[in-house]
Amino acid sequence: MFAFKLILAASIWQMLNAFYLPGLASVTYCSAETNKNSKDKNCQTEIMVYVNRLNTVENIVPYEYHDFDFCVPESDVASSPTENLGQVVFGERIRPSMYKMNFTENLSCQKVCEKKYESGDGKNMEKLTFLKRGISLNYQHHWILDNMPITWCYKVESSETYCSTGFPIGCYVTKFGKRKDTCITRADFKDSDTYYIYNHVDIIIDYHPLSEEDWGQQHQGLGGRIVAAKLVPRSIDHKQKEGCPSDAPVLGIPGSKLEKPLTIKYTYSVTWQANDKIKWTSRWDYILDSMPHTNIQWFSIMNSLVIVVFLSGMVAMIMLRTLHKDIARYNQMDSLEDAQEEFGWKLVHGDVFRPPRKGMFLAVLVGNGAQLFCMTLITLVFACLGFLSPANRGALMTCALVLYVCLGTPAGYVSARMYKTFGGEKWKSNVILTAFFCPGLVFGVFFLLNLVLWAKGSSAAIPFSTLVALLALWFGISVPLTFVGAYFGFRKRPIEHPTRTNQIPRQIPEQSLYTRPLPGIVMGGVLPFGCIFIQLFFILNSIWSHQTYYMFGFLFLVFIILIITCSEATILLCYFHLCAEDYHWWWRSFLTSGFTAIYFFFYCIHFFFTKLEMSGFTNTFLYFGYTGIIVFLFFITTGSIGFFACFWFVSKIYSVVKVD
Repeated sequence: MFAFKLILAASIWQMLNAFYLPGLASVTYCSAETNKNSKDKNCQTEIMVYVNRLNTVENIVPYEYHDFDFCVPESDVASSPTENLGQVVFGERIRPSMYKMNFTENLSCQKVCEKKYESGDGKNMEKLTFLKRGISLNYQHHWILDNMPITWCYKVESSETYCSTGFPIGCYVTKFGKRKDTCITRADFKDSDTYYIYNHVDIIIDYHPLSEEDWGQQHQGLGGRIVAAKLVPRSIDHKQKEGCPSDAPVLGIPGSKLEKPLTIKYTYSVTWQANDKIKWTSRWDYILDSMPHTNIQWFSIMNSLVIVVFLSGMVAMIMLRTLHKDIARYNQMDSLEDAQEEFGWKLVHGDVFRPPRKGMFLAVLVGNGAQLFCMTLITLVFACLGFLSPANRGALMTCALVLYVCLGTPAGYVSARMYKTFGGEKWKSNVILTAFFCPGLVFGVFFLLNLVLWAKGSSAAIPFSTLVALLALWFGISVPLTFVGAYFGFRKRPIEHPTRTNQIPRQIPEQSLYTRPLPGIVMGGVLPFGCIFIQLFFILNSIWSHQTYYMFGFLFLVFIILIITCSEATILLCYFHLCAEDYHWWWRSFLTSGFTAIYFFFYCIHFFFTKLEMSGFTNTFLYFGYTGIIVFLFFITTGSIGFFACFWFVSKIYSVVKVD
């Protein structure tokens, strides 16, 4: 019991640490002289650049900073900031670097370290080969200064400025003279089969000077808060020219065998500039506003929302009008002859609530779907309120994991209640399957993918201790809460249906093509998918192209529209099937809205082959492995939405008609 409380307290504390309220985490910096003369002022002088893992759009496997033989301090792991659960799961590994500076002190061509490579040294040549492979695959640096990314801003095709949160290791010119599109195209990069490494960066830091009210008149202008950090990467051959002038020759590494010793000298320059136009609370705006096609994104999302809302209104109006006429007509039948001439969905009132086949498995899926639905809804609410800001890395995943673990009670309660309603008696099997089937399946696939990342030596490989912690959260919190929910669910009486079920099942007449199960299920996922596919593009871009996703308000609206469309599409098709005297709606309602996940999977396949530049077995295996997990969870969530909507609809219409 003590271990359970300890794990619960640690999880809640981890989740609370993941929250970020804008304006509450600012750091004030001041010059060394100001800090010395004003000991009562809470300010810092020295600033360190932190480095994150390196990734690329051409390879799923990320690597840590020190894997590429860059300049790293001796005790980088010991002094690394503590990462939350979401950062570890996402593969972020933030480490301190040797790039340091003092507030408002400009630096010019400051040396960091030197790396020497000789053809006879096998170990160093392996490091150089790995570095060249990283350049050819366009691996990107991700540096952090004052808890915000150091951006690389450059012109795109539309002559607009795009600020990327990463910058490349270098530029590779192929044997045919072709350069990477994301590299800086300079005339100096002209030798074929040559790797040009960016071993120098010009860092420009904007700071907002503190006002007289905040700092005091005697020190006004000497303190401030960092509002922007940008850099320009350059390749410099320091042997040919001292210093770091703009016209310095570039440093090229031959793609063939190294004939003479190679020395790579890493340097950096820092320029400080005051900027009173940007406030600290809005310092992320220049990054988010510079995302390409931002206006097109907003217009497309609004257009999609308007269309989906209009279609949903049409479906709802047709359903309400038709049902109103049906119910009024059925309730006017008073004579025995009228009762014998029943038609439409009233004919199957004695079979519509007949328990489905494989009712236990359906109850398990519905229970887990309710858990995922609650987790998604609460996470999106927190994100819309600003608690899960991009400034707090890993907060979104941490919040989702902790919420999923703590919402085991609804899963157990819903599963047990539905299983008891179906007339099931194997309550032990139901509870065990609810607690272990879906989470166990996801964890098994996730562990298999993690083994591949372990074999590749990737930073995305979750450490064994973190896997143990995830298992502890699962077995120590989620499973007991699922048992508690199932206990209360089985104690409740079964849900009472408005009509009695006949002992002999009614024969279902031959169905037309449109009322058969498979066509109805396939058609049911079209409308829900139509309202989310635009958002899917941005979400997949965020995951696989490493772009910042920040439109949680629109995502929340799209999620609400998804709920409405899943419900209405399932109800509409269920109504048509009942009118065709087909009363097998339990599984069909789950699969109809759940089929949206199949369209989602097809879209992921299209995205992989048309939008991504990845190739090879490992990338394909990892991509479709993680995609399979996401699609499976999405299938359970949308299927449960359609199931509960259809269950409410069927119970409602059969409770308002007279049945003798």
